[in-house]
Amino acid sequence: MALVFLGKDPNSKQGGSPTLWYDEDRDTYLFQSWKVTDSERLTQLDIPDHESVIEFPSRMLRFLPGMKSDG
Repeated sequence: MALVFLGKDPNSKQGGSPTLWYDEDRDTYLFQSWKVTDSERLTQLDIPDHESVIEFPSRMLRFLPGMKSDG
């Protein structure tokens, strides 16, 4: 698996997440971010057992190819 680091949240404290990678072999993106645990929000979603939900700030979209920079 060839993961390519794309960027970390510039507002992240102590260099933590969110972080974004691109998997060249699968042509997919891997997001490391905050786990959603708020039951009120989760009950509004239909999440299969084999999936999870993370919250990813829009300021990180600039690291996705083809997206505009936010500043």
